[in-house]
Amino acid sequence: MGRKAGHHKSAGKKGGAGKRAPSERSTASGELLEPSAAQPPLRMTNKEYFHHLARLHAELVALQSWVKSSGARICVLFEGRDTAGKGGVIKAITERVSPRVFRVVALPAPTDREKSQMYVQRYLPHLPAAGEVVIFDRSWYNRAGVERVMGFCTEQEAQRFLEVIPTVERVIVDSGVLLLKYWLEVSEEQQTLRLQSRIDDPRKFWKLSDLDLKSYSRWYDYSRARDEMFHYTDTGWAPWFIANNDDKKRGRLNIISHLLSCIPYEHPEHPEITLPERQRPDGYLPPAQPLHWIPTPF
Repeated sequence: MGRKAGHHKSAGKKGGAGKRAPSERSTASGELLEPSAAQPPLRMTNKEYFHHLARLHAELVALQSWVKSSGARICVLFEGRDTAGKGGVIKAITERVSPRVFRVVALPAPTDREKSQMYVQRYLPHLPAAGEVVIFDRSWYNRAGVERVMGFCTEQEAQRFLEVIPTVERVIVDSGVLLLKYWLEVSEEQQTLRLQSRIDDPRKFWKLSDLDLKSYSRWYDYSRARDEMFHYTDTGWAPWFIANNDDKKRGRLNIISHLLSCIPYEHPEHPEITLPERQRPDGYLPPAQPLHWIPTPF
């Protein structure tokens, strides 16, 4: 697996922000189409998925060791519509690594005090220190998406954010942070199926909010906001990487594989380890008091 960070060409500049023209891949449906989109592949079995995932998890563990030893600082943003699968991707990335190294940030709605601050101020303290990978489950791009579409900020505030944030990200990158931004694309059909599943499945009902339902009705407003966000903030120093996540298994594998390919990590050398002998009982006896074992219905 290649581990060299990709070299991204700087976008044509407009107002010093390194902006690109709006994506020509947008369709009348408001979805983004991959340039090489063909017939969808056959459904991946669980056996195939977990086989590939285990290999990628081993690479993530190697990445973790390299981050700790090198003092690297990595920041990963995940954005997308509701039900795009951000939580599932983040869980797949983090389930075999240490939360002390891979730290997930999912901020709640801002407090009154935070609303009075500079907009990005509440995100900056969560940026990674040496030896950390910080993953944002939604990020400062809330302002370009849900806040703008649902009227939680003014149009002037949204425009100001889009103009300023490329410079903020340039400062972050120039400080030595490796910044990776992922947009998870999902189709209208899949979003409908996933929201309906939240309604019907008691295990998922907690994920459903009034905001989800309001957002569902604003599909094209979100499409326009997404396209303008790319236009202003898809820069040479912090490009957007788009992942089709209609197929969650393939989406997770593709994203993890791409993430690994963007980081110049090296595999650590593992010393040969032999378990030591256990100590002798030396008169140990199990406790005489009755113990409270849990029931075993399974």
